[in-house]
Amino acid sequence: MSDSGQVPWPPGLIRTERLLLREPEARDRTTFIELLASPEVHAYLGGARPRDEIEREMPEVPERWPGSFVVELDGAMIGQVLLRRATGHRRPAAVGKADLGYLFLPEVWGRGYAAEACAAVLGWFDGVLPGEPVVLTTQSANVGSMRLAAKLGFTEVERFHAWGAEQWLGLRPPAT
Repeated sequence: MSDSGQVPWPPGLIRTERLLLREPEARDRTTFIELLASPEVHAYLGGARPRDEIEREMPEVPERWPGSFVVELDGAMIGQVLLRRATGHRRPAAVGKADLGYLFLPEVWGRGYAAEACAAVLGWFDGVLPGEPVVLTTQSANVGSMRLAAKLGFTEVERFHAWGAEQWLGLRPPAT
């Protein structure tokens, strides 16, 4: 979480049954470019950006800031989980809360990796900032993300129209 000094960063490695969650490294650059340039990944996120533009702008070590977790399977990056303060959020119900996001390569969709990785990050978060709620926003048309949100314990706070589509804002209450 990018809460100046509140949470030690980077955390230790987070291991799940099948995955390793860690800080981004230079070897992940190609996969970050794939994620950001993929029309499938960005179908509900406003569309993919041009690959050449991403390649020019991508630093050698991508997204290396608090709250950015690389999801690794068998030594290779398959996705990213993001957890950051919703400071620029347009919805009052989200402002100041932790905001969960994720991107996974299309070839690994449907295997439970997103649920496993997000649950691990939320578990870590509950340990370092107990009592903090988390929000998640997705297009209501994104059936997979809606199912994942429910599986992770998010419940609907509101629906609103933004970025040309109906959005769903869910809240996961603080762990007790």
